[in-house]
Amino acid sequence: MKNYLFVLGLIALLFQSCATKKDILYLQDANTLEAQHIKYEAAKIQPNDILDIKVSALVPETAMPYNVQPLGNTNASNIELLKLQGYLVATDGSITFPVLGKITVTNKTTAALEQELELLLEKGGHLNQPKVSVRLLNAKVTVLGEVQRPGTYSFTEQQISLPQALGYAGDLTINGKRKDVLLIREENGQRTVTHIDLTTTDWFNSPYYYIKPNDFIVVNPNGPKVKSAGFVGNTGTLVSVLSLLLTSIVLITR
Repeated sequence: MKNYLFVLGLIALLFQSCATKKDILYLQDANTLEAQHIKYEAAKIQPNDILDIKVSALVPETAMPYNVQPLGNTNASNIELLKLQGYLVATDGSITFPVLGKITVTNKTTAALEQELELLLEKGGHLNQPKVSVRLLNAKVTVLGEVQRPGTYSFTEQQISLPQALGYAGDLTINGKRKDVLLIREENGQRTVTHIDLTTTDWFNSPYYYIKPNDFIVVNPNGPKVKSAGFVGNTGTLVSVLSLLLTSIVLITR
């Protein structure tokens, strides 16, 4: 009888290392989700950001002095070449813009900077009906932990979502802790850590649905993965345990 209990105990220990469906499936309450407005707060420009600024006007030729000329024969889709031509935000939060000179740009959104430059160019009599486009060139997000491809990923889109960022990293592994993904964000010298449960839709209408430049995402291992790290952490160990179980069963049934 004791032998049977020993074998059952080993089997139970193995099954404790198995994750349940509730631990793995995303957005389990999606059927109850109603249409809602997603909060989005645009990121503010920070020191060391690289900005791509394009200026156009009613008479195109008049805008040429306000645009950085291409470095030789470049491909506009090559983001690394664009960075070389961009405006690096200095540690004092400024850039030096053609004709206008030194301009403070930090703690402003790209949209706000566009409006400010358009106003300066038109009200100052420099251009007629100017249009300015500002884009952040070195935005990046870092994803580490239980994902298929951990690393740092660059993006030039105005906004990307948390699911997109996790998609860049190839999605969570089966061992990723979906109920407690950490999103670390630093703004205005303050660092915050937010816990996000991917198995629900609670975070859809939160400031963390959209990623901001330099966000840091950490996917910790789930309970079964942590337990298996010291018990069945690799194939060789698992085979040894199964062999022990089979041997025990054979000895008991003799």
